[in-house]
Amino acid sequence: MPATLVAQDALLLGTRAMEGHDFQTARRHLEEATRLEPASYEANWRLAAVLLDIGKQVPEERRDPARDSLYVVAESYARRATAAKPEGADGHFILANAIGRTSLTKSKKERIQRAAEIRAEALRAIEIDPKHDGAYHVLGRWHAEIQRLSSLERFFAKNFMGAAIFNEASWDEAERLLRVAVDLRPQWVYHRLDLALILADRQKWSEAKTQLDVIAQLPPVEPMDATYKRQALALAARVATHLKP
Repeated sequence: MPATLVAQDALLLGTRAMEGHDFQTARRHLEEATRLEPASYEANWRLAAVLLDIGKQVPEERRDPARDSLYVVAESYARRATAAKPEGADGHFILANAIGRTSLTKSKKERIQRAAEIRAEALRAIEIDPKHDGAYHVLGRWHAEIQRLSSLERFFAKNFMGAAIFNEASWDEAERLLRVAVDLRPQWVYHRLDLALILADRQKWSEAKTQLDVIAQLPPVEPMDATYKRQALALAARVATHLKP
């Protein structure tokens, strides 16, 4: 059988396993697909996404070199995807995610320098596909994470590390972008959780509670949803202390 057909079969099997959340099987098939067709856009971005999903099973606060290496490899596949098809929104979205995850393993200076690329990739995904909910989420979280830095951290980043792009960040944009993500995909637990976190940061307790109440009613769909729902419960308890009886 020609290598192209074998690669297509591997891509199909990998996609099915990915959609069924069998990430290890998906990884095996997609690695085969990229081996046979290194420039395959679909195989590269999907493999990058699968590696990120595998890595996310390990809590961020836990030190885990194996997880961190997965993120580095995911970034390389995502870059191959965007090179293969610059007009592919999913490739830019996954690259923004991969850069963000890989940045967790970098020094503070490197993380600040890579922040501009995360923003650029998310914006490019939205430019290509204005209804890409994931890209709005990434961009909204970008604004929120910068706003969560202390004033001193932002000052040093902007004045001594060349991160003038941080001037673009705002709570208003963080909230607006996450609301767009929620509107585009209202059943997605992760969108609502990050929106609730932003609303809590802004002390909009009643609005945060509204999002958390919806999360409590949503069924878990993605592998991380059980974790996100637990985080939502913890946030709901904190929000409740700020609401009048």
